[in-house]
Amino acid sequence: MARSLIPDPLTRRHLLEKKLDAAQAGRIGEAYLAAGRAVEALAFLKAADATDRLAAIRDEAIAAGDAFLLRETAKAMAQSAAADEWRVLADNATAAEKVLYADQARRQLGREG
Repeated sequence: MARSLIPDPLTRRHLLEKKLDAAQAGRIGEAYLAAGRAVEALAFLKAADATDRLAAIRDEAIAAGDAFLLRETAKAMAQSAAADEWRVLADNATAAEKVLYADQARRQLGREG
């Protein structure tokens, strides 16, 4: 069986505290994604400066109606989510019966004006 690229929590913290090379950070981020752990992947993808991959995760969050993942991805990218993104996310969350995420998206729209 192949050794997992996903570090244990303490190692994860140490890796994020030190300066990882972009390739290693990217591999760890992708391992988290492969395991279905997108939120944990974000810090490594940010360290890898994988802006295209972060943007793809942001798009996936909007399509899935996942307000938490959109918020965390926007934070990792240092870019606030736009009103249209929240609007689409709210519609997608409603369609997927993710009531809490739909409500969060609508509240976010209310804050933006």
